[in-house]
Amino acid sequence: MTITVNELQEIFKGQFEYKLLEELAQTGQHKTVPAGAYLIRPGEYIRSVPIIIHGSVKIMRPDQEGREALLYYLGGLDACAMSLTCCLGSRRSEITAVAEEETELVSIPVDKVDEWMCRYSTWKQFVFQTYQKRFDNLLATIDEVTFHKLDERLLTYLQKKTQSCQCRELTITHEEIANELATSREVISRLLKQLEKMKKLKLLRGKIEMMTV
Repeated sequence: MTITVNELQEIFKGQFEYKLLEELAQTGQHKTVPAGAYLIRPGEYIRSVPIIIHGSVKIMRPDQEGREALLYYLGGLDACAMSLTCCLGSRRSEITAVAEEETELVSIPVDKVDEWMCRYSTWKQFVFQTYQKRFDNLLATIDEVTFHKLDERLLTYLQKKTQSCQCRELTITHEEIANELATSREVISRLLKQLEKMKKLKLLRGKIEMMTV
């Protein structure tokens, strides 16, 4: 699906120069992907880099046993730093990217990522800002793992998900949470009950309602 320069101007609001928007309209692919759709899988070569317009995508890293730990979320006008790194180095993906909800994005061919770095200062700035943002996310994750208890990490994780979807009610299983936090379902269930007693959240059938966002 194509996208016009005028639509891109409205989306990026002066972030990129007009000539770059023209190229983005010519070469970018405008997509809407359903919730649960995979954008990137481990081992695949990166053929394009997505820039999220609306929606949410979670980036996870699997281990050798098939478990996946959550790294960060992508939201509006975010790009995946791991995808940028892999495409610039012609490396296979080491992460999984899955749409958390129906997500609108513009997909950019990998050959344009490097080319635009040399030709457009605004694109170079966007790429560097993407790296910095993801680096900050990863530092925050390391801090949570190193300095915070699992109940604090769980609450932070749930708050981030509600902020990402801009909602108070999450449709997610205890098993899914356990997988993303690299722990067991039993531990997560026990901690969720503790947080419910503290009136931080309410456990519903197949859902979690946050009392504070």
